[in-house]
Amino acid sequence: VDFELPKAAFNEYECSGEVKLGINLEDMSRIMRRAGGGDELELSFDPEKNKLNVTFKGTSIRTFKIGLLDLTHEETPVPSIKFNAEIKMTADALKEALKDAEVVSDHVEVEASSEELKITASGDTGGVEVKLDKSSDALLELNVTEESKAMYALSYLMDMMKATAASDTVTVQFSTSMPIKLEFNIIGGGRLTYWLAPRIEAE
Repeated sequence: VDFELPKAAFNEYECSGEVKLGINLEDMSRIMRRAGGGDELELSFDPEKNKLNVTFKGTSIRTFKIGLLDLTHEETPVPSIKFNAEIKMTADALKEALKDAEVVSDHVEVEASSEELKITASGDTGGVEVKLDKSSDALLELNVTEESKAMYALSYLMDMMKATAASDTVTVQFSTSMPIKLEFNIIGGGRLTYWLAPRIEAE
């Protein structure tokens, strides 16, 4: 996962130099769920205590302090992959297709040609097929240099689709039996990108 948010997205932004902070995402997620609907969020780094301060300003001022993780290990590089299929579509259309797949299976097959995007799933109780062709209002762009097909775990994809709360569109990139990349453009000029390895069926 890769998340970028530009300076312009903040009401105030002060940073004298590059700082790398290791944060436990589960801890951060639990704290963020405590935010109120009208709260203002402030993030600040305390170098003396080596903690990230997360402050919510609303009817009261609440400050959580998060201990930081050691970043001495080698940083995981962003995958560099040339994809054969790139599809820009409405995020809701993809989310609904994956929800349909969840009814019958725990994995989904994504297939793209120059004419359509097809999402299929099958299990012991039956199967489902969702097609989006060039005439669909939900399919905004379809660029396929080579027909591609790959299978992925639905549970991870559905977790990624939670980003639809902040983005109306998603760009899907993949190739046959290769990782899938989902990129969401966030309001304010930010970008949230996920990669997921394919599910390989045992022969």
